[in-house]
Amino acid sequence: MLYENPLEVVCKMVKKQVPKKRRPKTAKKKFFSVSIPLTSTKAQLYGYSPEEIEGSMIKLDLTRNLRGKNLELRAKVKLSSDNEELTSETISLKLAQTYIKKATRKGTDYVEDSFILNCKNAKLRIKPLLVTRKRVSRSVQKALRNAAKKQIESKVKIRTTEELFSEVMANKFQKELSMKLKKIYPLALCEIRVIEILEKIENPKDNKKEKQLDKQ
Repeated sequence: MLYENPLEVVCKMVKKQVPKKRRPKTAKKKFFSVSIPLTSTKAQLYGYSPEEIEGSMIKLDLTRNLRGKNLELRAKVKLSSDNEELTSETISLKLAQTYIKKATRKGTDYVEDSFILNCKNAKLRIKPLLVTRKRVSRSVQKALRNAAKKQIESKVKIRTTEELFSEVMANKFQKELSMKLKKIYPLALCEIRVIEILEKIENPKDNKKEKQLDKQ
C-alpha cells in the first residue's frame, strides 16, 4: 500500500509477521498517524490498532524533498509508553539504483566500499560512493578509498545515529568528506550510498552505573 502525506512524500508500510489474534466482529480498520523522524511530516498507516502497527517498517521516498535526489528512508514504528502515540525510528538511508546509474557516466571511474563502524549508540554499515571526473589509476582509487574510510570513521565515532542521518540528509556529511578527498583527486560525486543500523549499542555510562549498583 502507498500512502501520500500533504508534503507529497510517498510512504510504504511493510507488514510485520505477528501471531493472529481474535478480533471483535465489530472491529474495523482505520488510519493511524505516525510521526517520521528527520522530517516535518506524518504518515497515515492503515490497521486495526496501534499495537498491530507497532514494529512495522515504513519506507519514505524523499526525492521531492531533496530536489531530485533519489533517497529512501526506512523507519521502524514504535508505540509510546502510554500506548497513545505512534512514533518511528530511522533505520537506514539508501540511494536508489537509478540515481547511481545517472551519476556514473562514461569516461569516469567510481570507487565503492563497504564497512562496519560503531558510532556513539549503534553499530552501522556504511557504503560510500565516489565518482571521479576522469579515468584514474588504481593507486588513486585505492588512496581515495582508504582516505574516505579514515575520514568517515573519525566522524562516525563521535556522533549518534540521529546526528549522522540528519547530516547525510542535509548533504553536510558528504560535503565535508568531498573537501578532504579533493586533496587526492577532485570528485564529480561524493555520496553515502547506504547507511544503516545493524545493532543498537547500550550507553556505556548506563552500564557503569549498573555495575556500581551491583557491587553495592
